[in-house]
Amino acid sequence: QVQLWESGGGSVQAGGSLRLSCTAFGLTYSIYSIDCIGWFREAQRKELEGVANSDRVASPNYADSVRGRFTISQDNTKSTLNLQMNSLEPEDTAKYYCAFAPDRPVCAIGGVWSGHVYWGQGTKVTVSS
Repeated sequence: QVQLWESGGGSVQAGGSLRLSCTAFGLTYSIYSIDCIGWFREAQRKELEGVANSDRVASPNYADSVRGRFTISQDNTKSTLNLQMNSLEPEDTAKYYCAFAPDRPVCAIGGVWSGHVYWGQGTKVTVSS
């Protein structure tokens, strides 16, 4: 059973940075073998949305709202997915979730992944103005 555990959330002022990490436990293969891995977020009174994801060739996709500020990366040696968030804005305040989708053929940024997907419990990010 694969379990994902996010860390790195917290409170920061606008313009600051945070680095989120998602560590996979129980994974018996390389995270590079997973079709789609990514980050989602859910702000108060808003729907869950895709933030950034990466496919098997580590080609990243970003939501327009975070492109140029956020960077997704992965460390296979630690089975970890990271999200470096710079120039944070109050609008980035949300609970962030990582997700691994082993059987997803397309890693589009729009929509929420369904089916065979592992989700973490989430980590909260608060950006104050």
